[in-house]
Amino acid sequence: MDYIIKNLCLFLLFSCLTFNCKAQNMEKISVGSTIPSFELKDQNGNLFEIDSVVGKKNIVIYFYPKDDTPGCTAEACAFRDQFEVFKEADAMIIGISAQSVESHLDFAKKHNLNFTLLSDDGNKVRKLFGVPANVFGLIPGRVTYIVNKDGKVLFIFNSQNQAEKHVSEALRILNNME
Repeated sequence: MDYIIKNLCLFLLFSCLTFNCKAQNMEKISVGSTIPSFELKDQNGNLFEIDSVVGKKNIVIYFYPKDDTPGCTAEACAFRDQFEVFKEADAMIIGISAQSVESHLDFAKKHNLNFTLLSDDGNKVRKLFGVPANVFGLIPGRVTYIVNKDGKVLFIFNSQNQAEKHVSEALRILNNME
């Protein structure tokens, strides 16, 4: 039994060190960066291209761990409840996670979500943005990017545990834009 525990601990330590090295080598989007071009399928199976929005609207891109988990549901419902306020700020809300198009559609229907959810199969866009994972790399991170119409990142909010604060922080930044 001790042998198994020791090997498990070594595996977790090695995995953590490997993940941290990979995370440090990732390109990371920061304030002032221009967001990269990407395209993903939305909850309806339609191809969504971010370049179709840049230049036309402010954008709130939020990466979340998983559909229908308590924190992610609270966050999504908070964005839903403030949808009209975001609309008044000429901002489009985009939620991104690795779940399938079908999972996103079920999640959107179940909670009456009125904004775009994108399926990032393989976490390609998450990696493109350099969104870190938490807890030994096992749980995808929760990070929100506020992007102006020029495609420049104005603000980044990173908090796994304060899911609903992502909404209030996004609104605070959008309301203070000139």
